Amino acid sequence: MTSLSVPWTALVLLVAAERLCELVIARRNAAWSLARGGTEYGRGHYPVMVALHTGLLAGCLAEPALAGRSFTPALGWPMLALVAAANAVRYWCVLTLGPRWNTRVIVVPGLPLVARGPYRLMRHPNYVAVVVEGAALPLVHGAWITAVCFTALDVPLLAVRLRCENAALARPAPPAALVAPAR
Repeated sequence: MTSLSVPWTALVLLVAAERLCELVIARRNAAWSLARGGTEYGRGHYPVMVALHTGLLAGCLAEPALAGRSFTPALGWPMLALVAAANAVRYWCVLTLGPRWNTRVIVVPGLPLVARGPYRLMRHPNYVAVVVEGAALPLVHGAWITAVCFTALDVPLLAVRLRCENAALARPAPPAALVAPAR
């Protein structure tokens, strides 16, 4: 066991706690969106996404322990900086989207696309953060198998997610008579 195993475990548990907080925010935001006539798309891929992200965190803890990997400063510190940067981008997205941010694809009719914050720079900045963090977090403590496996599984999942989200955002708004009034 390395001297950094306790800080490493604490970091992974902190990331897990952040994800649980995000799920609470997402649930609140989903209720907000659905109350305004929002429609959810892509329910089928959502459980796969949850399982993959849970597996990422489990792999981050298991691989260094099982393979006897230790913290290598030349790799670990830059990867930790990338994890911090990815989380900064993620929270910039959350703050920019406000109640429209969600872990699910829910589109509220009549609301324009957000074109401020990171969304003025690119269409899907949150997914950039997910890709960076998914590769960087395991590498903080040398879990390269977890990083490779997560990335290999995440690429096709993100392709499905992006197609779903882009199609949902491109749909014309339903007639006003079919939209539930805002509360």
